Amino acid sequence: MAENPVRFGIMGCAQIARKVARAIDLAPNSIIYAIASRSVEKAKDFAAGNGLPEAVKIYGSYDQLLDDPFVDAVYMPLPTSLHVKWAVLAAQRKKHLLLEKPTAVDVAELDRILEACESNGVQFMDGSMWLHHPRTAKMKELLSSFGQLNFIQSQSTTSATPEFLESNIRVQPDLDTLGALGDLGWYCIGATLWAKDYQLPTAVTALPDVTRNSAGVILSCTASLHWDQLGGALAIVHCSFLSYTSMDLAISASRGSLHVMDFIIPYQEHSAFFDFTLGAKFVDLHIGWNVKPEEVHVASQLPQEALMVQELARLVEGIRKHESHPDSKWPEISRKTQLVMDAVKKSIDLGCKPVNL
Repeated sequence: MAENPVRFGIMGCAQIARKVARAIDLAPNSIIYAIASRSVEKAKDFAAGNGLPEAVKIYGSYDQLLDDPFVDAVYMPLPTSLHVKWAVLAAQRKKHLLLEKPTAVDVAELDRILEACESNGVQFMDGSMWLHHPRTAKMKELLSSFGQLNFIQSQSTTSATPEFLESNIRVQPDLDTLGALGDLGWYCIGATLWAKDYQLPTAVTALPDVTRNSAGVILSCTASLHWDQLGGALAIVHCSFLSYTSMDLAISASRGSLHVMDFIIPYQEHSAFFDFTLGAKFVDLHIGWNVKPEEVHVASQLPQEALMVQELARLVEGIRKHESHPDSKWPEISRKTQLVMDAVKKSIDLGCKPVNL
């Protein structure tokens, strides 16, 4: 444990907060200092159910947590519709911010959050855990030798229960109006941008396979992303609450290809893998290939969510001790992901017409 760990307040007791509470505990430079919910009872139940120390502060309102001067950073897993209000208030109270994805209902709301963070000198990061796994860095290293990248396919699906489709916040328009696009599509869009070094696509077009619930929330959708620059490239992203679990990312380039089947959540916490091929050709008579995919295994001492917390805490410590500036990389990644997600939503609303960026 670090000598002066970053003290986190968890603002909201959603299911995902259980995973991140564990991550805060596992990260060597952070501790859980406070829990806040809309009632003291719910916050107490969360603390007890997750085995948190009795010293953890319990608050029955979000304002109480934000008013605590000893809270350095806030993890916020609130419904998306509440992000702009509470994230701006957190930044104004000088709390560094780990915000669950999707970051906002649209980029205009996200810009309000990012402006508040920048003007108050606090670090912003969204909860895209997979970006912090060492496998992700290894894949990026290999992609640099693949030549011109020309096709990306990314999908995230889960077969939701009837109860989920009836009452979960992700299917309620007043809480998470983006539905599967915000919850799962965020990862798919983020992965395509990551593969393209965060170069925004030229145009985004939703495909006419959109499924909505009776309230108009997206349950399943597909979109194409097209890049005109640097030789062009195409990506297909698909997200759905109506299909069997998948987390696939496939990348094709002029000299190689890469495939990972669990890019969002690895099959195992401490070891993840992907496969790639370089220089593949068909053998004589086209009865086989000259190479087999090579499997690369990457170990991780900490779960990816703990690495995410550790990185945020490291940045917070630099700001706190050395008066360094917040790292602009993370808000820039979030904003570009939000921009593309907004374009997919706009294309859907326009009857699947192309939207230029």
